[in-house]
Amino acid sequence: MSHYVKFTYQCARADIGPFNTLAELNACRRKLLELRLIGLDSNGIGFGNLSVRDSASRNFYITGSATGGGLLKLSLTDCVRVVDYDFKKNWLRYEGAAIPSSESLTHAAIYESELSTTAVIHCHDSVSWRTLLDRAPTTSKRVPYGTCEMAREIIRLFKETDVRSRKIFVMAGHEDGIVTFGKNLEEAFAVLLRQPKASISCIENGFHERFPARHER
Repeated sequence: MSHYVKFTYQCARADIGPFNTLAELNACRRKLLELRLIGLDSNGIGFGNLSVRDSASRNFYITGSATGGGLLKLSLTDCVRVVDYDFKKNWLRYEGAAIPSSESLTHAAIYESELSTTAVIHCHDSVSWRTLLDRAPTTSKRVPYGTCEMAREIIRLFKETDVRSRKIFVMAGHEDGIVTFGKNLEEAFAVLLRQPKASISCIENGFHERFPARHER
């Protein structure tokens, strides 16, 4: 088990078939890398993860553990398909060659809480994190990332806050951690760009690139 993954996982199949949002996922990830909202930390460990729902099911595709910044473009072997999970048991089942992202249960909680959501972005930014802490919907500081407790905390946010409409929340117990979500990756990314650091970086980098059409492979 990966040191950073805090749940038990079971591989149901060692590979995944092509999925039609991989090009969109890579385009969004490339922008996040350029904005330094995902990448490698000072220890060379990748941070940040993205996911897309698998059609109308509770299954979803998510970037593999530690793929935050080590690769410019992800292939099928760098992603997994989560096919089952249980928050109470702190467990999930997946398909693919990679190890599931440490935040897989976090993504699962969002998809389960908001059925219209088909994409989730988890990134790190100190400026936005400090600015939004306790101003945007915020998880408890006592709850660590990637745990079943975090999944339950996210479900609580959907019940008790306006996170459903704001489409963003802050992880108080996971320094610099911010999560956005939307009907697709473009919307989740747009929510992120409205935040202080991301907006400034976008202007500085002259960001005008559009996402590929959803049918592109």
